[in-house]
Amino acid sequence: MTTIDPRTEIKEFLRSRRARLTPERAGLPAYGGNRRVKGLRREEVALLAGISVDYYVRMERGSLTGASDGVLDAVASALQLDEAERDHLFHLARQATAPGGPRRRRAAARMRPALQQVLDAVTGAPAWICNGRYDVLATNQLARALYSPVLADTRRPANTARFVYLDPEAARTFYVDYDRITGDVAAKLRMEAGRTPHDGELIALVGELSTRSELFRQRWASQDVRLHRSGRKRLHHPVVGRLDLDVESMELPAEPGLLLNVYTAPAGTATADGLALLASWAADRDRLATDIDPRTSTPE
Repeated sequence: MTTIDPRTEIKEFLRSRRARLTPERAGLPAYGGNRRVKGLRREEVALLAGISVDYYVRMERGSLTGASDGVLDAVASALQLDEAERDHLFHLARQATAPGGPRRRRAAARMRPALQQVLDAVTGAPAWICNGRYDVLATNQLARALYSPVLADTRRPANTARFVYLDPEAARTFYVDYDRITGDVAAKLRMEAGRTPHDGELIALVGELSTRSELFRQRWASQDVRLHRSGRKRLHHPVVGRLDLDVESMELPAEPGLLLNVYTAPAGTATADGLALLASWAADRDRLATDIDPRTSTPE
């Protein structure tokens, strides 16, 4: 993949959402048993949205230029889009009206020292910062320990999407719900592509994953999108075993595009005990890495 074309994204996204919606689910009569299309017809979507068939056909051919918020809302309702899908449709519409341009490398997010200080102040929970491409940009000590399988890759910044798809054996061991994770990762990357279709690093990542992973190609082709939200993540750490973690993913208003992720567990649970053990292991490992006896060192 060398580019992410907004018109193609619009066309494939709308077609995929229309194909999954049956007349019965949309509250329309299904005349006859031999429908030539999967899901709704274009005329049926136009009817539900209250717009002309020609207008909707132009939209599904990749043209959202001039579409008002009201029209986009009507189409989103007709296709029964969820919150993430609706946001994605609006992102695509904004990109359709934005000036075109070649792919470009986005300026690297500068990690302010204060952000690292915030992470380091969180001592009882893994906390880390990423961008929409899943680059791991900063971690606290406990997050470094928790994500040690991901950080084993020497490439920097480490990237959890690359770990999930290009190191599947390790990822299947680490993520208890691996199949769900693969879908979520592709869906969130698709969401990011709707926001920043000219991001050269994102295009390169999607291209690399598409070239090297059949599973990613399948997940990417689904056109699914997801928001970064709170939830549950079940991991199997190589040192402390199973951890069922509550995840809070928060946008950083002062750093657009960056997310602060914090993993916690209720007190008194096996996972809370596991995190305490992980913290002890991480402290011992860091101590071994930094405590050098000057009496045994060899002067140069």
